[in-house]
Amino acid sequence: MQIIYIFKHALMITFFVFVMMLLVDFIEIASKGRMSGIIKGGPWRQYTLASFLGSTPGCLGAFMNVSLYVHGLISFGAIVGGMIATSGDEAFVMLAQFPGTALALFGLLFVFGIVFARISDGIIPHLGITPCESCIDAHCEECLPGTGNQESIGDIFRPVNLIENFQPLDFTRFLLLVLIVSFLVLITTGTLGPSTWDWKRITFICLSMCTLFIIIICSKHYLESHIWDHIIKKHLFRVFLWSFGALLFVHWGLASWNLDSFIHDHMLWVLLIGALMGIIPESGPHLIFVMMYAQGLIPFSVLFTTSFVQDGHGMLPLLSYSLKDSVLIKVFNLVFGLAVGGIFFVLGF
Repeated sequence: MQIIYIFKHALMITFFVFVMMLLVDFIEIASKGRMSGIIKGGPWRQYTLASFLGSTPGCLGAFMNVSLYVHGLISFGAIVGGMIATSGDEAFVMLAQFPGTALALFGLLFVFGIVFARISDGIIPHLGITPCESCIDAHCEECLPGTGNQESIGDIFRPVNLIENFQPLDFTRFLLLVLIVSFLVLITTGTLGPSTWDWKRITFICLSMCTLFIIIICSKHYLESHIWDHIIKKHLFRVFLWSFGALLFVHWGLASWNLDSFIHDHMLWVLLIGALMGIIPESGPHLIFVMMYAQGLIPFSVLFTTSFVQDGHGMLPLLSYSLKDSVLIKVFNLVFGLAVGGIFFVLGF
């Protein structure tokens, strides 16, 4: 029975991540071209907006920062600050598990992103670090607004789509409609999610209806390129596996390994391990610490430290361009994260 409960819990988290990713992608398209135009100002503007982009849940903000960095539009310090503020796909999970604390965490990471962006730009001249020069990279070109590769809102959501999308109905849209409708029925009947009618059930129903509307009205290209190929194939299955695995690990550890006592007795090592795991340029491993925090096993300082260092897979595009810069950014974030997280830990947070 516990496995079924864990499966349902992971499924709910995955659905929330899917909806939030879809909405973030929509907002990204709605503001196309404007963000990059604003971010080209002075250093403090770069620091602030790079950290803001990093603070947005998911990978899009981090990818935008990488694109701007390799095109020479933001400084080395700005990309460091942007990665500090980035929490990757785990941000969606934290919003689903503990929204109040998650928003406070994002706010702190945003502020520290700005602060350490300035510190980083002040340090690199003394270390002989030269920021990367502008490049022509196909992957980054697709991420950068103003390149002509982005669709407009009018292209994606048109009244005529409602007729065209069902003449004939393609398999991808049919499959997604079946899945969303099934999820909506399961939520409404209480099979998934809250067993009683409360704000959580109403919220999930509203999110389901919103997602259903987008899938019905969006263009075929947006459905297949953005929703299916990017959100579902690249993110969603991985999020479910890591969520299920992390929940199972925490449950198994509490039941069989006396995980609570072990963590309590070795909390400083847990903080260090969390920071080191943040070096991994991937969304997933950090979820173990998210779930442990949700279960009350670790303090906020540990969650903060691993969130500070890790950036989901936002670093992956930069790895393909400059391994040296990627390693340096990770080193800066690790040192800064351990310093601030250690202070929080000593203060009892």
